[in-house]
Amino acid sequence: MDNFLLTMQQFYQQHTQDWSSDIVAIIVFSLVVWIVWRIIYARLSHIADKTKLAWDDVILLSLKSPVSTLIWCWPMTIGTGIILEDVFNRSVSWTQTAQILLVISIIIWTLYRLIGNSEDILERNSKYDTSTVQALAKIARLMIFALGILTMMQTLGLSLSGLLTFGGVGGLVVGFAAKDLLSNFFGGIVVYLDRPFRVGDWIRSTDRNIEGTVERIGWRMTIIRTFDKRPLYVPNSIFTNIVVENPSRMQNRRINETIGIRYQDADKMDGIIRDVTEMIRNHPDIDNKQTIIVNFTSFGPSSLDFFIYTFTKTVEWVHFHEVKQNVLLKVLDIIHQHDADVAFPTRTLHMQSSQVEPEITPADDQNNTETTK
Repeated sequence: MDNFLLTMQQFYQQHTQDWSSDIVAIIVFSLVVWIVWRIIYARLSHIADKTKLAWDDVILLSLKSPVSTLIWCWPMTIGTGIILEDVFNRSVSWTQTAQILLVISIIIWTLYRLIGNSEDILERNSKYDTSTVQALAKIARLMIFALGILTMMQTLGLSLSGLLTFGGVGGLVVGFAAKDLLSNFFGGIVVYLDRPFRVGDWIRSTDRNIEGTVERIGWRMTIIRTFDKRPLYVPNSIFTNIVVENPSRMQNRRINETIGIRYQDADKMDGIIRDVTEMIRNHPDIDNKQTIIVNFTSFGPSSLDFFIYTFTKTVEWVHFHEVKQNVLLKVLDIIHQHDADVAFPTRTLHMQSSQVEPEITPADDQNNTETTK
């Protein structure tokens, strides 16, 4: 046992003396290159900060970590090859393949970071739709990943022609087996392209009893948060077959109210309508560019009805109800200013009284005659 340990120690010392100097040189070289890269990066960052363009910052940030990783890992593969060749006393060819795979991985990583940083910049820009930016980013990541995998497989010596042939036949089989999954996938693409709604929109559909706020649009399903705070998971294929209403994109909200006054206030109707119209036209929260109608409309069972048809400037739900409340209270004040009042359901019962003459019999007529005599 002692002889074996002594032999291994001598073997290790002999080979260590052969490759240790090379490893030290590789480490020193990597350190120098890394320091130079950091100096160059700091200088470029200083120049980029002075420009108004954001894309130079995006590119530099995307390159920072991948380039540093490449500076350290590339010499590491060379050092690993030197050690293995010296220990086993034969050429190690797979280190070159590892170096190529490392470069491919670094390129994919850099492109992923570039897409992610670009997505953040575009999402902060109000000119671009968030859902569309996210969709394009997902498609770009998918394409880069697929091309990267194919390139790695070709580097490893795999035949891409046979793989593509097998993939075509297998894709046909998988397409039949996963048609629902594919329909949801293409439904998600349609949602991204047509943009009937985006994250944060309030949508509803009476076809499927769907209503709530969109939280996330995925490749397979869309998550909607209902107004009672329940999550609703809707497959994307459904949106290609139903009618979706998007109240978040309305330009105005409508006030459409019918108000009735008493019949005894009929002579005051014209003045009430005139004052209500003037109040609405001068209201700061009413959009005068839209239709404004205030007219006497019908003789109700217990009231004379006029209606108000107008639109508010706000589309926010809570503020809209505040504006509507203010308008209705002012209408009530106008009615009272004319010494009139809002009618309520009443019923008047007319009773007709009648007198019945007494019937005179022959006996009564004879008695009356004798009395007269």
